[in-house]
Amino acid sequence: MTRANLPKGGGYAELFAQVREAGLMDRRRARYLVKIVVTALVFGAVAVAFVVIGDSWWQLVTAAVLAALFVQFGFIGHDAGHLQIFASKKANDVVGYVHGDLLIGLGYGWWVGKHNAHHANPNHEERDPDVDLGVFALTDAQATGPSAPRRGPIGRFVIRHQAGLFFPLLLLEGVDLHISAVRSLLARRVPRLRLEIVLLVAHTALYFAAVFLVLSPGVAVVFIVVHQGLFGLYLGCSFAPGHKGMPMPSATEKLDPVRSQVLTSRNIRGGRVVDLVLGGLNYQIEHHLFPRMPRMNLRHAQPMVRAFCDRHAIPYTETSLIESYAQGLRHLRAVSAPARLGT
Repeated sequence: MTRANLPKGGGYAELFAQVREAGLMDRRRARYLVKIVVTALVFGAVAVAFVVIGDSWWQLVTAAVLAALFVQFGFIGHDAGHLQIFASKKANDVVGYVHGDLLIGLGYGWWVGKHNAHHANPNHEERDPDVDLGVFALTDAQATGPSAPRRGPIGRFVIRHQAGLFFPLLLLEGVDLHISAVRSLLARRVPRLRLEIVLLVAHTALYFAAVFLVLSPGVAVVFIVVHQGLFGLYLGCSFAPGHKGMPMPSATEKLDPVRSQVLTSRNIRGGRVVDLVLGGLNYQIEHHLFPRMPRMNLRHAQPMVRAFCDRHAIPYTETSLIESYAQGLRHLRAVSAPARLGT
Protein backbone atom coordinates (compact mmCIF):
# COMPACT_ATOMS: atom_id res chain seq x y z
CA MET A 1 0.00 0.00 0.00
CA THR A 2 1.46 3.37 -0.96
CA ARG A 3 1.35 6.54 1.05
CA ALA A 4 -1.26 7.96 -1.29
CA ASN A 5 -3.83 5.25 -0.55
CA LEU A 6 -3.18 4.89 3.17
CA PRO A 7 -6.31 5.32 5.31
CA LYS A 8 -6.98 8.73 6.82
CA GLY A 9 -4.59 9.43 9.68
CA GLY A 10 -1.95 7.18 8.17
CA GLY A 11 -3.71 4.06 9.43
CA TYR A 12 -3.44 5.05 13.10
CA ALA A 13 -6.99 3.90 13.90
CA GLU A 14 -6.17 0.44 12.55
CA LEU A 15 -3.00 0.19 14.62
CA PHE A 16 -4.64 1.53 17.78
CA ALA A 17 -7.48 -0.97 17.47
CA GLN A 18 -4.96 -3.78 17.19
CA VAL A 19 -3.04 -2.90 20.35
CA ARG A 20 -6.22 -2.19 22.28
CA GLU A 21 -7.67 -5.56 21.28
CA ALA A 22 -4.47 -7.17 22.58
CA GLY A 23 -5.10 -5.52 25.96
CA LEU A 24 -1.98 -3.38 25.75
CA MET A 25 -3.80 -0.16 26.63
CA ASP A 26 -5.06 -1.67 29.89
CA ARG A 27 -3.63 -0.16 33.09
CA ARG A 28 -0.97 -2.15 34.98
CA ARG A 29 -1.67 -0.73 38.43
CA ALA A 30 -0.24 -3.66 40.38
CA ARG A 31 3.04 -3.57 38.46
CA TYR A 32 3.33 0.16 38.95
CA LEU A 33 2.56 -0.07 42.66
CA VAL A 34 5.29 -2.68 43.05
CA LYS A 35 7.70 -0.43 41.15
CA ILE A 36 6.80 2.60 43.27
CA VAL A 37 7.11 0.67 46.55
CA VAL A 38 10.40 -1.01 45.61
CA THR A 39 11.93 2.29 44.48
CA ALA A 40 10.78 3.95 47.69
CA LEU A 41 12.26 1.12 49.80
CA VAL A 42 15.60 1.40 47.99
CA PHE A 43 15.52 5.15 48.59
CA GLY A 44 14.83 4.54 52.27
CA ALA A 45 17.75 2.11 52.49
CA VAL A 46 20.08 4.62 50.82
CA ALA A 47 18.89 7.35 53.21
CA VAL A 48 19.72 5.12 56.18
CA ALA A 49 23.13 4.35 54.69
CA PHE A 50 23.69 8.08 54.20
CA VAL A 51 23.17 8.70 57.91
CA VAL A 52 25.20 5.68 59.02
CA ILE A 53 28.19 6.50 56.78
CA GLY A 54 28.20 10.04 58.13
CA ASP A 55 30.77 12.67 57.25
CA SER A 56 32.93 10.72 54.83
CA TRP A 57 34.12 11.02 51.25
CA TRP A 58 32.51 7.60 50.72
CA GLN A 59 29.29 9.61 50.50
CA LEU A 60 30.19 10.35 46.90
CA VAL A 61 29.17 6.75 46.17
CA THR A 62 25.87 7.51 47.90
CA ALA A 63 25.53 10.60 45.72
CA ALA A 64 25.91 8.49 42.57
CA VAL A 65 23.31 5.96 43.76
CA LEU A 66 20.90 8.75 44.68
CA ALA A 67 21.37 10.31 41.24
CA ALA A 68 20.23 7.05 39.64
CA LEU A 69 17.29 6.81 42.06
CA PHE A 70 16.22 10.38 41.29
CA VAL A 71 16.08 9.51 37.59
CA GLN A 72 13.98 6.44 38.40
CA PHE A 73 11.63 8.71 40.36
CA GLY A 74 11.56 10.92 37.28
CA PHE A 75 10.53 7.99 35.09
CA ILE A 76 7.60 7.28 37.42
CA GLY A 77 6.59 10.94 37.28
CA HIS A 78 6.88 10.80 33.48
CA ASP A 79 4.49 7.86 33.32
CA ALA A 80 2.06 9.60 35.68
CA GLY A 81 2.14 12.67 33.46
CA HIS A 82 1.01 10.48 30.57
CA LEU A 83 -1.83 8.98 32.66
CA GLN A 84 -0.28 5.54 32.32
CA ILE A 85 -0.66 4.43 35.94
CA PHE A 86 -4.27 5.14 36.93
CA ALA A 87 -7.45 5.88 34.98
CA SER A 88 -8.01 8.97 37.11
CA LYS A 89 -6.03 12.11 36.24
CA LYS A 90 -6.16 13.15 39.88
CA ALA A 91 -4.53 9.91 41.04
CA ASN A 92 -1.83 10.22 38.39
CA ASP A 93 -1.21 13.82 39.42
CA VAL A 94 -0.71 12.78 43.04
CA VAL A 95 2.02 10.39 41.93
CA GLY A 96 3.48 13.00 39.58
CA TYR A 97 3.62 15.84 42.09
CA VAL A 98 5.13 13.61 44.79
CA HIS A 99 7.81 12.15 42.53
CA GLY A 100 8.44 15.27 40.45
CA ASP A 101 8.26 18.14 42.95
CA LEU A 102 8.72 16.64 46.41
CA LEU A 103 11.26 13.89 45.72
CA ILE A 104 13.46 15.31 42.97
CA GLY A 105 12.61 19.02 42.97
CA LEU A 106 11.38 19.41 39.39
CA GLY A 107 8.24 21.26 38.35
CA TYR A 108 5.72 18.57 37.42
CA GLY A 109 3.00 20.96 36.25
CA TRP A 110 5.36 22.93 34.01
CA TRP A 111 6.98 19.77 32.66
CA VAL A 112 3.67 18.08 31.73
CA GLY A 113 2.64 21.03 29.57
CA LYS A 114 6.03 21.20 27.90
CA HIS A 115 6.18 17.44 27.35
CA ASN A 116 2.68 17.28 25.88
CA ALA A 117 3.69 19.95 23.36
CA HIS A 118 6.71 17.81 22.46
CA HIS A 119 4.51 14.75 21.90
CA ALA A 120 2.13 16.73 19.70
CA ASN A 121 4.96 17.91 17.42
CA PRO A 122 8.04 15.72 17.96
CA ASN A 123 11.27 17.16 16.54
CA HIS A 124 9.33 19.92 14.76
CA GLU A 125 11.65 22.84 14.07
CA GLU A 126 9.21 25.43 15.41
CA ARG A 127 6.62 23.65 17.55
CA ASP A 128 8.59 21.18 19.68
CA PRO A 129 9.92 22.91 22.82
CA ASP A 130 12.57 20.18 23.17
CA VAL A 131 14.17 21.38 19.95
CA ASP A 132 15.02 24.69 21.60
CA LEU A 133 17.80 23.58 23.95
CA GLY A 134 19.22 27.07 24.36
CA VAL A 135 22.89 26.25 24.65
CA PHE A 136 22.89 23.74 21.76
CA ALA A 137 21.82 24.23 18.14
CA LEU A 138 19.74 21.46 16.60
CA THR A 139 18.84 23.32 13.42
CA ASP A 140 20.74 25.46 10.91
CA ALA A 141 18.72 28.50 11.96
CA GLN A 142 19.73 28.06 15.59
CA ALA A 143 23.40 27.72 14.64
CA THR A 144 23.79 30.52 12.10
CA GLY A 145 20.44 32.31 11.89
CA PRO A 146 19.61 35.88 12.93
CA SER A 147 19.61 35.02 16.63
CA ALA A 148 23.08 33.44 16.55
CA PRO A 149 25.04 36.71 17.09
CA ARG A 150 23.05 37.36 20.30
CA ARG A 151 24.55 34.25 21.92
CA GLY A 152 27.73 36.07 22.83
CA PRO A 153 31.27 34.72 22.55
CA ILE A 154 30.77 31.85 25.01
CA GLY A 155 27.52 30.77 23.35
CA ARG A 156 29.08 30.84 19.92
CA PHE A 157 32.07 28.84 21.19
CA VAL A 158 29.69 26.19 22.56
CA ILE A 159 27.83 25.96 19.25
CA ARG A 160 31.07 25.53 17.30
CA HIS A 161 32.16 22.67 19.57
CA GLN A 162 28.77 21.38 20.65
CA ALA A 163 29.37 17.75 19.64
CA GLY A 164 32.36 17.51 21.95
CA LEU A 165 30.66 19.48 24.73
CA PHE A 166 27.34 17.63 24.60
CA PHE A 167 27.96 15.07 27.35
CA PRO A 168 29.96 17.41 29.64
CA LEU A 169 27.17 20.01 29.49
CA LEU A 170 24.56 17.37 30.35
CA LEU A 171 26.08 17.52 33.83
CA LEU A 172 24.21 20.83 34.15
CA GLU A 173 20.87 19.44 32.93
CA GLY A 174 19.55 18.82 36.43
CA VAL A 175 20.40 22.36 37.54
CA ASP A 176 18.74 23.76 34.42
CA LEU A 177 15.55 21.82 35.16
CA HIS A 178 15.50 23.09 38.75
CA ILE A 179 15.87 26.65 37.46
CA SER A 180 13.13 26.11 34.87
CA ALA A 181 10.81 24.87 37.62
CA VAL A 182 11.37 28.04 39.64
CA ARG A 183 10.88 30.21 36.56
CA SER A 184 7.56 28.49 35.82
CA LEU A 185 6.39 29.33 39.34
CA LEU A 186 7.49 32.96 39.08
CA ALA A 187 5.71 33.26 35.73
CA ARG A 188 2.63 31.47 37.16
CA ARG A 189 2.67 29.01 34.25
CA VAL A 190 1.51 26.03 36.30
CA PRO A 191 -2.00 24.79 37.09
CA ARG A 192 -1.40 24.14 40.83
CA LEU A 193 0.81 27.06 41.82
CA ARG A 194 0.46 26.91 45.62
CA LEU A 195 0.86 23.16 45.75
CA GLU A 196 4.05 23.26 43.69
CA ILE A 197 5.50 26.08 45.78
CA VAL A 198 4.92 24.09 48.97
CA LEU A 199 6.34 20.87 47.53
CA LEU A 200 9.41 22.49 45.96
CA VAL A 201 10.17 24.47 49.13
CA ALA A 202 9.78 21.28 51.17
CA HIS A 203 12.12 19.39 48.83
CA THR A 204 14.74 22.13 48.93
CA ALA A 205 14.61 22.46 52.73
CA LEU A 206 14.80 18.71 53.36
CA TYR A 207 17.55 18.19 50.79
CA PHE A 208 19.90 20.87 52.09
CA ALA A 209 19.11 20.16 55.73
CA ALA A 210 19.96 16.48 55.32
CA VAL A 211 23.18 17.17 53.43
CA PHE A 212 24.55 19.91 55.70
CA LEU A 213 23.47 18.29 58.98
CA VAL A 214 25.21 15.00 58.18
CA LEU A 215 28.21 16.25 56.18
CA SER A 216 30.85 18.88 56.80
CA PRO A 217 30.57 21.91 54.48
CA GLY A 218 33.31 20.80 52.08
CA VAL A 219 32.03 17.26 51.69
CA ALA A 220 28.45 18.58 51.46
CA VAL A 221 29.25 20.89 48.55
CA VAL A 222 31.08 18.16 46.63
CA PHE A 223 28.22 15.74 47.39
CA ILE A 224 25.69 18.15 45.88
CA VAL A 225 27.85 18.77 42.81
CA VAL A 226 28.34 15.04 42.18
CA HIS A 227 24.69 14.18 42.87
CA GLN A 228 23.17 16.91 40.72
CA GLY A 229 25.74 16.47 37.96
CA LEU A 230 25.24 12.72 37.62
CA PHE A 231 21.48 13.16 37.90
CA GLY A 232 21.51 15.57 34.96
CA LEU A 233 23.89 13.38 32.95
CA TYR A 234 21.80 10.23 33.44
CA LEU A 235 18.55 12.05 32.73
CA GLY A 236 19.92 13.66 29.58
CA CYS A 237 21.41 10.38 28.37
CA SER A 238 18.00 8.74 28.87
CA PHE A 239 15.99 11.22 26.82
CA ALA A 240 18.53 12.09 24.10
CA PRO A 241 18.47 8.74 22.21
CA GLY A 242 14.77 9.02 21.39
CA HIS A 243 14.95 11.91 18.91
CA LYS A 244 18.36 13.56 18.62
CA GLY A 245 19.73 13.05 15.11
CA MET A 246 16.36 11.96 13.72
CA PRO A 247 14.47 13.83 10.93
CA MET A 248 13.15 17.25 11.92
CA PRO A 249 9.96 18.28 10.09
CA SER A 250 9.81 21.90 8.98
CA ALA A 251 6.83 24.21 9.12
CA THR A 252 5.96 23.39 5.51
CA GLU A 253 5.98 19.59 5.86
CA LYS A 254 2.67 17.83 6.41
CA LEU A 255 2.95 14.37 7.96
CA ASP A 256 0.13 12.07 8.95
CA PRO A 257 -0.18 11.16 12.66
CA VAL A 258 1.72 7.88 12.28
CA ARG A 259 4.64 9.22 10.29
CA SER A 260 4.97 12.34 12.44
CA GLN A 261 5.69 10.06 15.40
CA VAL A 262 7.55 7.14 13.81
CA LEU A 263 9.90 9.04 11.48
CA THR A 264 11.09 11.37 14.23
CA SER A 265 11.64 8.68 16.87
CA ARG A 266 14.30 6.04 17.47
CA ASN A 267 14.14 2.81 19.48
CA ILE A 268 17.05 1.35 21.41
CA ARG A 269 17.80 -2.37 21.29
CA GLY A 270 18.26 -4.29 24.52
CA GLY A 271 16.55 -6.49 27.07
CA ARG A 272 15.04 -5.96 30.49
CA VAL A 273 18.14 -4.19 31.81
CA VAL A 274 17.84 -1.51 29.12
CA ASP A 275 14.10 -1.28 29.87
CA LEU A 276 14.95 -0.50 33.50
CA VAL A 277 17.86 1.84 32.82
CA LEU A 278 15.93 3.91 30.25
CA GLY A 279 12.56 3.69 31.97
CA GLY A 280 10.83 2.29 28.88
CA LEU A 281 12.01 5.22 26.76
CA ASN A 282 13.96 2.73 24.67
CA TYR A 283 10.58 2.00 23.01
CA GLN A 284 10.31 5.60 21.90
CA ILE A 285 8.32 4.84 18.74
CA GLU A 286 5.66 2.86 20.57
CA HIS A 287 5.59 5.40 23.40
CA HIS A 288 4.97 8.25 20.97
CA LEU A 289 2.26 6.37 19.13
CA PHE A 290 0.55 5.36 22.40
CA PRO A 291 1.62 7.79 25.13
CA ARG A 292 -0.94 6.40 27.60
CA MET A 293 0.25 2.82 27.19
CA PRO A 294 1.89 1.55 30.41
CA ARG A 295 5.63 1.27 29.90
CA MET A 296 5.68 -2.48 30.67
CA ASN A 297 3.35 -3.05 27.69
CA LEU A 298 5.51 -1.21 25.16
CA ARG A 299 7.78 -4.19 24.49
CA HIS A 300 4.71 -6.27 23.60
CA ALA A 301 3.42 -3.60 21.22
CA GLN A 302 6.71 -3.38 19.36
CA PRO A 303 6.20 -6.40 17.03
CA MET A 304 2.76 -5.06 16.03
CA VAL A 305 4.10 -1.59 15.31
CA ARG A 306 7.10 -2.89 13.39
CA ALA A 307 4.88 -5.16 11.27
CA PHE A 308 2.51 -2.26 10.59
CA CYS A 309 5.42 -0.06 9.48
CA ASP A 310 6.77 -2.82 7.24
CA ARG A 311 3.36 -3.25 5.58
CA HIS A 312 3.09 0.47 4.87
CA ALA A 313 6.76 1.07 3.98
CA ILE A 314 7.32 3.40 6.93
CA PRO A 315 10.97 3.46 8.07
CA TYR A 316 11.27 2.03 11.60
CA THR A 317 14.54 3.00 13.29
CA GLU A 318 16.11 0.86 15.98
CA THR A 319 19.77 1.01 17.00
CA SER A 320 22.08 0.23 19.88
CA LEU A 321 22.41 2.81 22.64
CA ILE A 322 25.96 3.68 21.56
CA GLU A 323 24.93 4.12 17.93
CA SER A 324 22.06 6.40 18.98
CA TYR A 325 24.54 8.70 20.70
CA ALA A 326 26.85 8.56 17.67
CA GLN A 327 23.99 9.59 15.37
CA GLY A 328 23.05 12.44 17.67
CA LEU A 329 26.64 13.69 17.87
CA ARG A 330 27.02 13.50 14.07
CA HIS A 331 23.90 15.66 13.76
CA LEU A 332 25.25 18.21 16.24
CA ARG A 333 28.56 18.34 14.40
CA ALA A 334 26.89 18.74 11.00
CA VAL A 335 24.67 21.57 12.23
CA SER A 336 27.60 23.41 13.80
CA ALA A 337 29.84 23.07 10.70
CA PRO A 338 28.89 26.49 9.19
CA ALA A 339 29.55 28.16 12.55
CA ARG A 340 33.01 26.58 12.70
CA LEU A 341 33.83 27.55 9.12
CA GLY A 342 32.75 31.10 9.81
CA THR A 343 35.30 31.58 12.59
